[in-house]
Amino acid sequence: MRRFNAILTAVIFILFLIHAVFGALLLTGVGSNAFKMIARTCEGLIYIHALIGIWLTGKALWICHKTGAPYFKENRLFWARRISGLLIMALVFFHSRAFADPTSAVYRLKPFDTAKLITQILFVLSLALHIISNVRPMLISLGIKKLRPHEGDILFVLTIILLFFTAAFIIYFLRWQVI
Repeated sequence: MRRFNAILTAVIFILFLIHAVFGALLLTGVGSNAFKMIARTCEGLIYIHALIGIWLTGKALWICHKTGAPYFKENRLFWARRISGLLIMALVFFHSRAFADPTSAVYRLKPFDTAKLITQILFVLSLALHIISNVRPMLISLGIKKLRPHEGDILFVLTIILLFFTAAFIIYFLRWQVI
């Protein structure tokens, strides 16, 4: 199950990057397409990933209860991953509602106010925590040894990409303020 989840995570990550890059370009006024189908596919896969994560967390909690040794303090990184994942699930809902209009077959702009900006920045922050804290376990799960020495480089590039997404949300917000 963990190996399947690692492969699923890699697919989600690739789809997320495609959607996010094109979405950020669209928000900044440079691009013209955010690939709605990729976004919906990614969202569906995220729900499957979340269900697997909930199941694995439940299994871990059951073992903690059975042994009587939860070691919460020693497993802070584990819990940070789980909490950021739950936060992402809540914020994916706000993200899709901020930009998608399920009642319309055409892409329509919806007002992008301060509350939406805050939820989108929280979304990027929770994604950053979740992705960055899970790079090493994912590489281990996939058996990729060649990239481990380059973890710092991978984290740096991911940080730059996530900052670009944050900047795109801010630029989009500012563009709405001018309108």
